[in-house]
Amino acid sequence: VQLQASGGGLVHAGGSLRLSCAASGFTLDYYAIGWFRQVPGKEREGVSCISGVDGRSFYSDSVKGRFTSSRDIAKSTVYLQMNSLKPEDTAVYYCATGGFYCSGSRPQVVDHWGQGTQVTVSS
Repeated sequence: VQLQASGGGLVHAGGSLRLSCAASGFTLDYYAIGWFRQVPGKEREGVSCISGVDGRSFYSDSVKGRFTSSRDIAKSTVYLQMNSLKPEDTAVYYCATGGFYCSGSRPQVVDHWGQGTQVTVSS
């Protein structure tokens, strides 16, 4: 199982970025994929989860209405479209998987992580 996150960068407040998580070694139509973010000194926060069972997406309150998660099973890739970005969205973003279902805005189980991609939002 491997996950490869990409798409981070520097953007002004109000701008948009799309993160990608390329998966290999398993099929997206079974496993849930979560997006997490972390800033130094704080716990890793689950911001979005897309269910492996039915493709439904779930979001944390901090990103609901601004972020959208989607998947392309044929490309084995999950996306996180981030709009109306705020300086407080600045973090290293990770994708992760480990189970079939979401528990709120994170997979019910997490046992595989991708490497992070830095998102910086300037004010």
